[in-house]
Amino acid sequence: MRMIVTSRSLALFAVVLALTGCGRGITSTPGDAPNLEEWVAEIKAKPAPPLDPLPVMQQFETFEYAAQGLRDPFSDAFTDEDTGSGPRPDSHRRKQPLEQFPLDTLDMVGTIQAGGLVALVQAPDKVVYRVQSGMYIGQNDGRVTSVSKDKIELVELVPDGAGGWLERPASVALEDK
Repeated sequence: MRMIVTSRSLALFAVVLALTGCGRGITSTPGDAPNLEEWVAEIKAKPAPPLDPLPVMQQFETFEYAAQGLRDPFSDAFTDEDTGSGPRPDSHRRKQPLEQFPLDTLDMVGTIQAGGLVALVQAPDKVVYRVQSGMYIGQNDGRVTSVSKDKIELVELVPDGAGGWLERPASVALEDK
């Protein structure tokens, strides 16, 4: 009971103190604080500080592009896919569902025997797909070369930086959960 009375007294004291602080400006005399209107008029009467001069615009040399007849370096029309030897991705091949996901996001969750060993792969969309030899998975034209009980082996095609392609072996292992 005494605690409640003390806390009420403390709260009442805080309210009175706050109201006293708010009321001081009302009861003050005009000479206690500077007159706001006079101060605003004084500030407006002062001249504005000078502005920085505008920067001088730099003149650029004009250039006329006169290479319309030359090869466009950004066009695919001049890339010849048939030149050179070595593997190349088949641009006319229809993409398979698991080629939309990066290889490291695919999880092998099991195998089944259906006319041959078929791997079960769970994609990030939580759908389980059947994968067998010859199918494509991953975003680097990864062709499945073999399916075993514990992993899927594949060969990916990656650019070599010089306009060609390299075959890179990769695999997806069975997850231990």
